[in-house]
Amino acid sequence: MLISLIIPCYNEEASLPILWKALEDVKALRPEFEYEYIFVDDGSRDRTLPILEDLAARDASVHYLSFSRNFGKEAGMYAGLNEARGEWVAILDADMQDPPSLLPQMFDILLMGEIDMVATRRVTRKGEPKIRSFFARFFYRLINRMTDVEIVDGARDFRVMTHEVADAILSLSERQRFSKGIFSWVGFRTEWIEYENIERAAGETKWSFWKLFKYAMDGIVSFTTVPLRLATFSGFFVSAASFIYIIYYVIRTLIWGIPVPGYPSLLAFILFLGGITLLALGILGEYLARTYMEVKRRPLYIIRKKK
Repeated sequence: MLISLIIPCYNEEASLPILWKALEDVKALRPEFEYEYIFVDDGSRDRTLPILEDLAARDASVHYLSFSRNFGKEAGMYAGLNEARGEWVAILDADMQDPPSLLPQMFDILLMGEIDMVATRRVTRKGEPKIRSFFARFFYRLINRMTDVEIVDGARDFRVMTHEVADAILSLSERQRFSKGIFSWVGFRTEWIEYENIERAAGETKWSFWKLFKYAMDGIVSFTTVPLRLATFSGFFVSAASFIYIIYYVIRTLIWGIPVPGYPSLLAFILFLGGITLLALGILGEYLARTYMEVKRRPLYIIRKKK
């Protein structure tokens, strides 16, 4: 049986030798399988590509794709799935935060034949900044209240799946991708393996706060229209409140006469109404922007070099 291991890489020259040794340990532990390694160089600016070229020259099972620029991890995973030939397909990060030592256990679960995908989730966020952990947990609670699919808190992209699952994921060819949601949306029988957070083996994280925020927005907008409904509800609420205020103002005028103009309250009301309007326009803009990007049908990635 052939197993395809997809490994997106972006500036991972320091981590690749450590990862390679760990993968060779897995290979020695489970020699009954055949392996193909599909490294996706996501426009790295360090020596990631030369290292991959060297590995490919020494090992025929190593393949790589090198993008013309940085297209993002989502594009890297999609490209790897496109290239995978194995009956099983695995996805893991190059920074060792997805421990390859879990792969044999994941293989054993798939061998039982009752599960289509074995996924992993972190049960702790040890070593992660507290503010980042807070927003991450808040995001999972928020998106699970909004969507029809369950996105497991702490879920990783690290998983092993049958080729049928990989084909189902590839059938969703949307440009603004949020794989954690896609993995849940396609369904299939999934078993979860839990592990504690592991810090990077080397190098620095590529996920800034802004990138994480954008990724979270992609997830929310990709899998729910609840924000649009919230904008509609806000508009209804403000309109109802304004109508009640008009009735109150008319009754007060008839009983006590024309009151002294209240500039502060008027200004506060105008600012509140303006804020609601801008919020609704912003939500509409998010959905419109993603529609605009989808209809252009640009490719998810461009390959500069391949082996």
